[in-house]
Amino acid sequence: MKKFKIALLSFSLLVAFSCQQEKKTDDISNLQSVKTTSGEMTTEEVSYDIDGKTFKSFVAYTGDEVKPVVMVLPEWWGVTDYVKNRAKQLAELGYFAMVVDYYGGGKTVETPDEASKLAEPFYKIPINAKLMFDKAKAQLLKFPNANYDKIAAIGYCFGGAQALNMARQEDELKGVVSFHGNLMTGIKPKNNDVKILVLNGEADTFVPQEEIAAFKKQMDSAKIDYKFISYPGAVHSFTNPASTEIGKKYDMKVAYNKEADEKSWNEMKTFLQEIFK
Repeated sequence: MKKFKIALLSFSLLVAFSCQQEKKTDDISNLQSVKTTSGEMTTEEVSYDIDGKTFKSFVAYTGDEVKPVVMVLPEWWGVTDYVKNRAKQLAELGYFAMVVDYYGGGKTVETPDEASKLAEPFYKIPINAKLMFDKAKAQLLKFPNANYDKIAAIGYCFGGAQALNMARQEDELKGVVSFHGNLMTGIKPKNNDVKILVLNGEADTFVPQEEIAAFKKQMDSAKIDYKFISYPGAVHSFTNPASTEIGKKYDMKVAYNKEADEKSWNEMKTFLQEIFK
């Protein structure tokens, strides 16, 4: 496996960037990328600037042909190896996958207290989550093999809630998939075009029945094209193999469920195939 730095921005872009340094800006500037190619798989850390803070999203793809894009929205732990591996799995399926960095610096956290502190603002002000999503999505324009006209989003836990957030706010997405995410995010559906797949643990105490009923009522009232699946016996974070130990360590009702993980992944694969036809 060889690692190397991608060349820095051209001189003209550097001059343009330096001319704007004295003013406050939310322009996206590609600072650097770290690219690794192993066999047919290419992974890359894509750095960009938002209001003076560096964000580090992660992409994975195979080959050079143009591919539909799947944005991967992480659990509240941040840009972990788990979510990067999900991106690699999507790349193996033939998609261009991008993991969105919400916290900056590709940050990861280890405790629920840290995670809650960082994730909470995006629940309180959902438009901020859209800002992070849109800034990351704009980086796709730098990749000729990323099909900007065919974009979907999938998310896990916190990321699942944010995927539904984006379905309610984004007109351009073909569809979203929520794995064990919260359902009511404070945003009403903006349009009827984005298809939704919700993959829920039937025993998930973080997503109570009242929330499920409210979500379905909202979707039905807005005539949203959605599918809701609950997996018997599955609790929160059922797709993450590390969640069982996390549950024990922090006394949280989270655990891995192999059957639900595999079935939900297959549901997602079928869903993506259908929306990208």
